[in-house]
Amino acid sequence: MTLTLFIGYAATVLSILNQFPQAVKVLRSGDTQSISLAMYCIVEVAITLWLVYGILLKDGPLIIANALSLIPITYILIVKAYNTVTGKDKPGIRRSVI
Repeated sequence: MTLTLFIGYAATVLSILNQFPQAVKVLRSGDTQSISLAMYCIVEVAITLWLVYGILLKDGPLIIANALSLIPITYILIVKAYNTVTGKDKPGIRRSVI
């Protein structure tokens, strides 16, 4: 395995793992109040485009990283959108108590 391929697969593992803690938190609590719907929409599109790019290049690490990263990202996006539509997430600024 070349150094380039090793770096690609290391990035793949980290890219896949980076969204799972948030997805587990959402799964356990159902709370998405502090998550930005706009940000997750942008991330979903960006990761999908990276996946298409990887497929066009026939680049294994890019394909694997982005295909598997879409799983928790899509889950979080769906729950956030559902909570927003059903009113579980209240729009507006949260005020902290000091």
